[in-house]
Amino acid sequence: MHDMNDAAVLADVFPLGSRRDARGTLALGGVPVDELAETYGTPLYVYDEATIRAQCRAFVQPLARAYPNSLALYAAKAHVDPTVAAVVTSEGLGIDAVSSGEIRTALAGGAAAERIVLHGNNKLPREIEYALDAGVGRIIVDSLDELALVEDLAAARARPAPVMLRITPGVEAHTHDYIRTGAVDSKFGLPLASGAAEAAVERAQRSPALDLTGLHAHVGSQVFELAPYADALGIVLDFADDMRQRHGLRLRDVSPGGGFGVRYDPGDDPPAAAAFVAVIAETLLARGLDPAPRLLIEPGRSIIARAGTALYRVGVIKEIPGVRTYVSVDGGMADNIRPALYGARYRALLANRAPQGPQRAVTVAGRYCESGDVLLRDAELPELRRGDLLAVPAAGAYHMAMASTYNLVGRPATVMVRGGAARLTRRRETDEDLLAAFCVG
Repeated sequence: MHDMNDAAVLADVFPLGSRRDARGTLALGGVPVDELAETYGTPLYVYDEATIRAQCRAFVQPLARAYPNSLALYAAKAHVDPTVAAVVTSEGLGIDAVSSGEIRTALAGGAAAERIVLHGNNKLPREIEYALDAGVGRIIVDSLDELALVEDLAAARARPAPVMLRITPGVEAHTHDYIRTGAVDSKFGLPLASGAAEAAVERAQRSPALDLTGLHAHVGSQVFELAPYADALGIVLDFADDMRQRHGLRLRDVSPGGGFGVRYDPGDDPPAAAAFVAVIAETLLARGLDPAPRLLIEPGRSIIARAGTALYRVGVIKEIPGVRTYVSVDGGMADNIRPALYGARYRALLANRAPQGPQRAVTVAGRYCESGDVLLRDAELPELRRGDLLAVPAAGAYHMAMASTYNLVGRPATVMVRGGAARLTRRRETDEDLLAAFCVG
């Protein structure tokens, strides 16, 4: 018999359909995790295709009903590979990229170039040139300096560069300082208060090398509130109306960004995808704009986080009497930097066998040579032993995407599971892979 905590975590945080089999072993996408670990090794990131598709539909379907002239863009920075790109684009999403590498990966997965937008606060000239040559749908310009760069690079081309301007609306969401982006003091965007946003509109409207299609804003990431989206979009629309009157801006595209919060713990209570969509669509529809601009939204974490599970194998167990017990695993901060960077908290389940006996608080530590390499502090887990598998849910976003080769340890493999079958989507990096990158002699 599994305790209710185990059942709640499985139902609320793990991928859809996750369960324990008759042996008590966790199965993801119908595949037991001990089989996955035996075949592909650990640490291992397991992505459930059905959950990705369900999350895509949770945004695309209400968006199509509430505001048909719209496009949901998957924020590739959360996690992308050609397989993920193929799944999300087959569900009707475009791609929000922040590098030429993400554009190339999206294209390799079958994304249409005109349904890709390029973001970033310091796009390199070669990345802008690549985006223009590839024919991406929009370049989101982040500063006056960058606007001049895009204009210069586009001037020699046959058609103007299609651009949107990212403005800083001055709206703060209640999230971690490192992932709050809509405030005035931010490295992102053209501030309204300083006049930079208007100066960018004026320059873009005058330039034959630029086609200014609209405005973009973004309040932050892992946002659990609806009001910041209505507030930020309202400010953008007020600014757009002012720019229409003063500089002839024709608003063809508008975006309040993404950052929609997700559940990492059964106690988290983010709004449903449809609720985010509804408040954004209602705010835009209330303006009665004619013609109605295209609405772009950018879900990333909210598409992929729940779909991913990290599997680790238990190694050293170190008990310090009266202090704490450390359970060390074969991954850590190099594949999940979020606890060290943001203080992010996760759950974990004993995955290779049914939990038995009382639970006790342990600290799950990583293998890397940093005292801060701790994945879970005071996690309630049953008695563990060397060789056990721990499964950390909601691991799909900003884990592999931010992974490093710290201590010269190769990054984990990733697999996609569906209907009882698994396929390798990224092979594990080996010592030989890492050594091959060095120039020796």
